[in-house]
Amino acid sequence: MDLGIAGKKALVCASSRGLGRGCAEALAAEGVDLVINARTPGPLEEAAGAIRAAHGVAVKTVAADITTEEGRARVLEAAGDADILVTNAGGPPPGMWSDWTRDDFIAALDANMLTPIALMTALVPGMMARGWGRVVNITSVAVKAPIPVLGLSNAARAGLTGYVAGTARQVAAAGVTINNLLPGIHATDRADALDRAVAEAEGITLEEARARRAETIPARRYGLPAEFGACCAFLCSRHAGFIVGQNILLDGGAANCTL
Repeated sequence: MDLGIAGKKALVCASSRGLGRGCAEALAAEGVDLVINARTPGPLEEAAGAIRAAHGVAVKTVAADITTEEGRARVLEAAGDADILVTNAGGPPPGMWSDWTRDDFIAALDANMLTPIALMTALVPGMMARGWGRVVNITSVAVKAPIPVLGLSNAARAGLTGYVAGTARQVAAAGVTINNLLPGIHATDRADALDRAVAEAEGITLEEARARRAETIPARRYGLPAEFGACCAFLCSRHAGFIVGQNILLDGGAANCTL
């Protein structure tokens, strides 16, 4: 299927590895030029080089913390008149409700709610003026099925979901769609960190922790960044213009819910 987005320009945040990298790769495979961002220059440049070599698209890099005002300003300057925005930021650390302070919640909101909102506020008006645009926010399965130890993420990402629900319906008439992708466990560094914490807490090996978690997923495996990226690319395609304000689960069936 031709997704009809060759020659478009996308900003993909936190894209040197993991789900962001999967999205960047999938868009590049469709001929989309990229601005990619991550905090650490080395892995970011390695990713950019690999994507250029594999797909022959232009890839601009901005090593910056997207959750800060200074970092966003640098990224947005490079993004210019981007047609596609994929927001992404690492989730806050796990813990217990009784341990979190106001500062913990502010940090989570800054990273996982207010940063995506700021990026949309900056880029969506240009998309509307040009009559076409796509925004995909990488959120979490936690907005459908809260994860107790990830309460900070539950709160921040649910807030973003509520914002998108209203905003997406206000901009759709201008040819701009905003949707959310809700990943469950995928084979990423984030999953490794969570599994390592379980292994240490329960005195088991990392492999045992992974196997135990995989057994809770109907698909009996972790998701792959490449298949996540493919779904993102479809949402960014010319075929997805009637998908507005949706929350799409990619979790192997782990969230036991009807809607």
